[in-house]
Amino acid sequence: MLELIIIIPLLFTIPTVFAWKLFAEAGKPGYYSAIPFFNLYVLLRIIKKPLWWIVLLLIPFLNVFVYMLMLVELVKCFGKYGLGEQFLAVVIPFVYLPMISFEENLSYADPSVTKQPKKGPVREWADAIIFAVVAATIIRTFLFEAYTIPTSSMEKSLLVGDFLFVSKISYGPKIPNTPLAFPFVHHTLPWSQTAKSYVEWIKLPYYRFAGLGQVERNDAVVFNYPAGDTVSDRYQSNISYYSLIKEYGRERVWTDKRNFGNIISRPVDKRENYIKRGVGMPGDTILIKNTELFVNGQKAAMPATVQFKYLVKTDGTMINKRLLDRYNITEGKRMSMPDEYVFWISQDVANQIKELPNVKTVTKLFEPAGEWNPEVFPNNVNYQWNIDNFGPLWVPQAGKTVELTLESLPLYERIIHAYEGNEIEVKDGQIFINGTPVDSYTFEMDYYWMMGDNRHNSADSRIWGFVPRDHIVGKAVFVWLSLDPNKSLFDGKIRFDKSLRVVK
Repeated sequence: MLELIIIIPLLFTIPTVFAWKLFAEAGKPGYYSAIPFFNLYVLLRIIKKPLWWIVLLLIPFLNVFVYMLMLVELVKCFGKYGLGEQFLAVVIPFVYLPMISFEENLSYADPSVTKQPKKGPVREWADAIIFAVVAATIIRTFLFEAYTIPTSSMEKSLLVGDFLFVSKISYGPKIPNTPLAFPFVHHTLPWSQTAKSYVEWIKLPYYRFAGLGQVERNDAVVFNYPAGDTVSDRYQSNISYYSLIKEYGRERVWTDKRNFGNIISRPVDKRENYIKRGVGMPGDTILIKNTELFVNGQKAAMPATVQFKYLVKTDGTMINKRLLDRYNITEGKRMSMPDEYVFWISQDVANQIKELPNVKTVTKLFEPAGEWNPEVFPNNVNYQWNIDNFGPLWVPQAGKTVELTLESLPLYERIIHAYEGNEIEVKDGQIFINGTPVDSYTFEMDYYWMMGDNRHNSADSRIWGFVPRDHIVGKAVFVWLSLDPNKSLFDGKIRFDKSLRVVK
């Protein structure tokens, strides 16, 4: 946080330097514009704003917005009241401020005594809308953002229909990779199923400001979907591009536009937002035995709400809907046998169902050890893993080195190539990275292992692998509203007992 207080105001010096002549016209020595921190004080004196604005300039993220207002007020002192002129002052001050400086008849008008031109109703509305959009965009980018829960992968910790706030400052906000975008939408324009909401004329490298802390074990974390770097614009991220390739082959997926649409790539910040629980930190070793998670050899603590798939056998009588509502069971079905049901429930609910007079057995279902699931990371026959018996697997940490062999390569190949931008090739049993033969690799970033609380109904790291540090968006902190998608407004649609709660 201290670095933001120092570095950001220091960066404000760069555009302020271009106001050298404007400072001089306002009666201040021109070189004042090039003195870090002091130039901001002088600028406030020129635009006649209160000195307590200095405090606002020390508040991370808010200071960016305040500085934009200062630039607008500066050009107004030189007669620039047009909306377009003020826009240029904010977006390209290093170009527009010198342009003003070389205008003929340039003169400074003291804003404390100069009467500003009256705005018409259209201009008033335009100013208000632009102010609201800019302010909301800054808040959404750097402070917190509203999300909804679309799937049951985090049941019962987070429910389908939960509306929550995600804190960007918990782990530090990221600079957008694609800053030129339609406001308030993610990757697709609202009136289209495929049109991009952003342009890539300007692409910024990854940079994260300091936050209030780091990702901690068992945090509910929002992140950009790692496997969403390439998608079919017909299926978006509802069906993974890589799953389509495995099922239909690359040639058909890329050429059959009628069934698959266009294949597009997305920058990190425009990939789908996922929310899972961070169970593995950089440097951890993950192991799953018969559904039980172990981290660094120790059984991991799990929220009481973690769900698994259970087979329930009755004496032949039905389990009615009122009973399901009593135990808050939202996922399940009756099997072909009239006395069998499958439910996704927590251990606590399973224990309560066992006590029902018409229930004979309740059995947790899981994939046995040694039964390979090809959909499970790293999708390699040499690793006979499934979602319930997985690992051990080491989670990469920045600066740490791993031995790289033909056996271990499938575990870390995507990191080396897709996330850290290296070319990998295997020739005659030798691994080459960027044309150089190697037998080890040192990671540039931290990585995380994410799992949904609904363990048997969650596409998570067990399916697509590690989550890079640069994909982390923020921490889920507060649910402000919870709506049941299966109920009407007058039949308990608003879940009052689940609204206004802190995410745990």
